[in-house]
Amino acid sequence: MSATESSSVGRRTFVLGAAAAAGSAALAGPLAPAASAAGFGWSDDGSDYVVDTGANLVFKVSKTNGDLTSLVYKGTEYQGYGGKNSHVESGLGTSTVTIGQSGSTILVSVAYGTLKHYYAARSGENNVYLWTNKADTSVSATRYIVRVKAGLFLNDEPDSYTYTTSTVEASDVFAKSDGQTRSKHYSKLRVIDYDYIGWTTGSVGLWIVRSNHEKASGGPFYRSLLRHQSADGGGLYEILYYGENQTEDQRFGLQGPYVIAFTDGGAPSSSLYHANLTTSWADSLGISGYVGASGRGRVAGVGISGRNTAYAYTVGLANSAAQYWGSARSSDGYFSLAGVLPGTYTLTVFKGELAVHTGSVTVSAGATTTLNTITIPSSNDPGNPTAIWRIGDWNGSPSGFKNADLMTYAHPSDVRAASWTGNVVIGSGSETSAFPCYLWKDVNSGLLVHFKLTAAQAAAAHTLRIGVTTAYANGRPQITVNDTWTSAIPSPPAQPSTRSLTVGSYRGNNHTFTYSVPASAWLTDTSQYNVLKIDVVSGSGTTGYLSAGTAIDAIDLLV
Repeated sequence: MSATESSSVGRRTFVLGAAAAAGSAALAGPLAPAASAAGFGWSDDGSDYVVDTGANLVFKVSKTNGDLTSLVYKGTEYQGYGGKNSHVESGLGTSTVTIGQSGSTILVSVAYGTLKHYYAARSGENNVYLWTNKADTSVSATRYIVRVKAGLFLNDEPDSYTYTTSTVEASDVFAKSDGQTRSKHYSKLRVIDYDYIGWTTGSVGLWIVRSNHEKASGGPFYRSLLRHQSADGGGLYEILYYGENQTEDQRFGLQGPYVIAFTDGGAPSSSLYHANLTTSWADSLGISGYVGASGRGRVAGVGISGRNTAYAYTVGLANSAAQYWGSARSSDGYFSLAGVLPGTYTLTVFKGELAVHTGSVTVSAGATTTLNTITIPSSNDPGNPTAIWRIGDWNGSPSGFKNADLMTYAHPSDVRAASWTGNVVIGSGSETSAFPCYLWKDVNSGLLVHFKLTAAQAAAAHTLRIGVTTAYANGRPQITVNDTWTSAIPSPPAQPSTRSLTVGSYRGNNHTFTYSVPASAWLTDTSQYNVLKIDVVSGSGTTGYLSAGTAIDAIDLLV
């Protein structure tokens, strides 16, 4: 859409007719349209419903299964690669598909068992609005994938998903001839990091604007499929439930709107973003599970004290039915979360990605719940205690560690990765950058940390802490000091059961292992280095990078 059209989306007020107010059943059939953009309307070509937005976009929806079978913008067909349509999952199969028009809106409704899916078009817009209501596990995961024909957008993403003949892992991680790895799993971004994803030629942009993910799972820092490009085309995803390295149970209910948006090459209008999208025109469409603005509430916090201002803070709400999040203002910690479904939620304050406070808040429809200043106890932030030495930051992520940035978009075997082995010397100035972000039982277990202690420090017992962000196959650290004292094998914390470290995600459940090291373990000669050995232990996992492993948040020895 043009800049003029983009701004008009944010200004319009939509009023639907009485037929729409009666529910989706009333929308079925050729209702007479109100005054609209030239060409706006729909037709039936026998196999598909054909929707003309009256702008530059015409799309088709299969009457058999609800697939998006055609997506024509300014006369060019964008839909389709490998002979596949765009659809929920890999296609729903035989479904009940109906269409109706009320004023400036056309709605296509798809029913497949207990799953309901919707496409909506607005007169004069180059957008397709989508909702998906998943009621149970009859559909295993939930995604919508827009399949785009090859050659329409330059494959210029440096780590685009590119099929090759060399498989590194399973059937979805590949290696190019130069040793770089590719996978559709490698998104680089957390959910909190993006409002839209897509491609542009400079004159045409094709995007998916994500929903607010209130019925998704995993929280603000979760990573999942976003897009891929390959020789036969590209895919844009809206992931509504992704089972890979999942930290939460699946939520059910209506998700959306998310938007397929065409532009004249620029980014989609900010009026479409999940936080700003005005859907009052959808209030009376009869979409299953839809809750309009009047049925939602807001949470506002006047501030957060006890913060470390060197870090960004995020406030999240979550219960079994919904999730929300937003940033706390850097100056005082003020936050506001709007559009929240009624209910009682766990409120979590995150320092970086590390939970440092939890509480409870109840939200009512049409009301604002105002919270007084939240105080984070000093003991809740593991970065506060004084340490003799510390590797990394207590921020809930392996940022700063060796290979940490690369691992969100590459396999550990990638040629660009620095060696996963190599020991660390405290006081070298490169402790964190030299320490690998991941440790595996079969790759770099037994890593050594060398450090000196003063006579007073060596005469006392100390607590050593290792923070992790996730683990694969119950991998957890066991420590040995100076080959004379070895800790017990700690119990494994609850972590996702699927792959994580090899599919671009360190995001599991943050956990801190603590070890009480007796004074007798330290060297009394202060000129000598003490040696800490960190082994990964587990009875699970296989070999190599699929052996038991864990991702590191921080390691320190407390005073």
